[in-house]
Amino acid sequence: MNYDEAKNKFISTWGSLGTLWGINKAMAQIHALLLISPKPLSMEDIMEQLQISRGNTSMNLRQLMDWGIVFKENKMGERKEYFTSEKDVQELARQIAKERSRRELQPTIKILKDVSNIDEDGTAKTKELIKQTKALHEMADTLDILMNRVIGQDHNWITKALVKLIK
Repeated sequence: MNYDEAKNKFISTWGSLGTLWGINKAMAQIHALLLISPKPLSMEDIMEQLQISRGNTSMNLRQLMDWGIVFKENKMGERKEYFTSEKDVQELARQIAKERSRRELQPTIKILKDVSNIDEDGTAKTKELIKQTKALHEMADTLDILMNRVIGQDHNWITKALVKLIK
């Protein structure tokens, strides 16, 4: 397999994985392209290489920057904006975990807490709703605490912990 075949396969696969993780395919493909690019790319470079529209590229770059995994760079003497991705995969994983917690887990925890604290009327259905939502709240809260501990640790701790889990 040559470079172009490998590059296209990686970008395509990363795009497909992105849809499983809840982000759109173009967003994941832009991230993949920037991740493997040795130098920052302009919006035009991204559009050309991925064959996507300016609007799609612009919107997805903005979202990737909101996630904190893509950064804008300026080159001296150039009016174009250039973009690059976080290259440290452990930092990338930490940032994604942090954002997923903030965007998904924390709002869910709040809703589960609210729902599990309803007034009990003595009926079996109310008791079951409270029981199950409290259990889900505790599990989600524990997961969020665990994720925040991992996010707060340095890179070496994560690597060592994963190696211990694998052994």
